[in-house]
Amino acid sequence: MRVGIEIGRVQTEVAEQAKWAEDAGFDQVCTGEHLFFHGPTPNSFITLAAAAGATSGIRLLSALAIVPVYPLAILAKLVASLDQVSNGRFDFGVGVGGEYPPEFEAAGVDVRHRGARTDEALELLGSLLSGEKVTHSGRFTELPGVALQPPAIQRPTPPIWVGGRKPASTRRAGRFADVWMPYLCTPEQLAKGLVDANAEAVRVGRPDGSVSGAIFAWSAIHADGAHARERAIHVVSETYQQDFTPMADRYLIAGDPDQVLARLRQYHEAGAEHVVIATAAGSARERLEMATLFAAEVVPAVRDW
Repeated sequence: MRVGIEIGRVQTEVAEQAKWAEDAGFDQVCTGEHLFFHGPTPNSFITLAAAAGATSGIRLLSALAIVPVYPLAILAKLVASLDQVSNGRFDFGVGVGGEYPPEFEAAGVDVRHRGARTDEALELLGSLLSGEKVTHSGRFTELPGVALQPPAIQRPTPPIWVGGRKPASTRRAGRFADVWMPYLCTPEQLAKGLVDANAEAVRVGRPDGSVSGAIFAWSAIHADGAHARERAIHVVSETYQQDFTPMADRYLIAGDPDQVLARLRQYHEAGAEHVVIATAAGSARERLEMATLFAAEVVPAVRDW
């Protein structure tokens, strides 16, 4: 099992955080994004470009880029450029958003079209990122015989991770993705979703098993497991503007190291080959303390799973 950790909540510390994560033994650094949200949020491409410049081997994951707010030509250029500047270390995590409709309005995009826009983008991205000349006249995109240069380094494209937790996300993963990565998801839901994603892959002519599993996990770790659970509930409740107490034991990974490992084992047995840790911490100091404990107690333990 491979472990990534979220960075980028403090933009001025991205390079330092990424270098620390690489030295600490994490497999990926990851960042999400919003144009506008309830609080400060990064842009995944800019943040990961800064992380790329500070590191040499760790992989970089957008977790998740909100695809439908971008014109496709600009999105493809950003993906290819980030793969270039990172020397082929970028994993392109795709989301449709919708949690905060005002950002769609601000971008001039109808939030009701977010799924269809994402599907059209993913239909075309493979050809664009490989440097092929593309002509397309579609519902949302016009490409008048253009070729993206330089293309992405990775072939045929950077790995595509589709996020989400609804049936539309498993269908999208089956059609386009290498990895399906739900969030706020139980091990049982992960296992079922992977079956559905790979059934869709087969339906569209891809090999069975084309889609592997990951989990985006809001997580807290502390020597005192009860304290970790309390911190996770508090931070995630603030983030999503709702009380997560009734959902904590289903969706959050929180506890002492043994409790965290036991829960991660359940996700691994359900099909997760990757976990992205979003530390449920309220301060930079608390995030560093949790990340240090994850690096010491979790990353080495799960590596051979």
